Amino acid sequence: MRTSGPLTTMRIALVQQHATVDKSENVARGLRAFETAARAGAALVGFAELAFEPFYPQTPAGPTASSHAEPVPGPLTDAFAARARELGVVAVLNLFERDGDRTFDCSPVIDADGTMVGRTRMVHITEYACFHEQGYYTPGDKGAPVYRTRAGAIGVAICYDRHYPEFMRALALGGADLVVVPQAGSVGEWPDGLYEAEMRVAAFQNGYFVALCNRVGREEKLTFAGESFVCAPDGRVIARAPQGTDAILYADVDFTQNAASHARQLFLQHRRPELYGEWLSR
Repeated sequence: MRTSGPLTTMRIALVQQHATVDKSENVARGLRAFETAARAGAALVGFAELAFEPFYPQTPAGPTASSHAEPVPGPLTDAFAARARELGVVAVLNLFERDGDRTFDCSPVIDADGTMVGRTRMVHITEYACFHEQGYYTPGDKGAPVYRTRAGAIGVAICYDRHYPEFMRALALGGADLVVVPQAGSVGEWPDGLYEAEMRVAAFQNGYFVALCNRVGREEKLTFAGESFVCAPDGRVIARAPQGTDAILYADVDFTQNAASHARQLFLQHRRPELYGEWLSR
């Protein structure tokens, strides 16, 4: 088990896996992939949006939609916490969370000692064909937290939240070294190259690494693309997974690059929030 202080240079892994209606089998595959990534030297392993269950918002929410959700902490987080503790690896998950009578798109973050350090809940909730999310999710109430973990300062931008520059900037202002993006992006959903370019710009403008982990595989109404990738703080893509197939994507990251980035050396220092703050509140 890794026991020293926070790392600055490490390997991260993104588990790009398909999901079936058999949640227990999806979780078992995820745990096996988590262990495989850890044995390959990963200090952090991230998963896609709703990685262990079908993408429910393909169809409008019915009266029993919340029955698919589970509490946090709960069975899923308990299983990964035990494995994280055993292997000494940070886990960034995503699941359909139930909290009382509310449900959320939630990313629990589990440190390398098995402690759940927090949970990010998706703030911005979309609604359009095959992404009927407003019937499933309550807007998140946790803000844009950054978690201090064995693998550095970790932020999470869940799928739709990545489209909002103010959310991505909030993670930078919170001190994120790495932003993990659990996503459910389908084939042909956006103009060619845009889905990658958006994250390259966010990494460049904010001076952190971005690791986007996408769903993959054919489901009821959508085919999810895969093509997970990792961007460096200079905007370069340093690792990319294939389209249409399960894969574990590895990337070696060096957080000392963040401090040397244009964003940390220039952009963040030269902000003028007194000039545009009022516009952000409208």
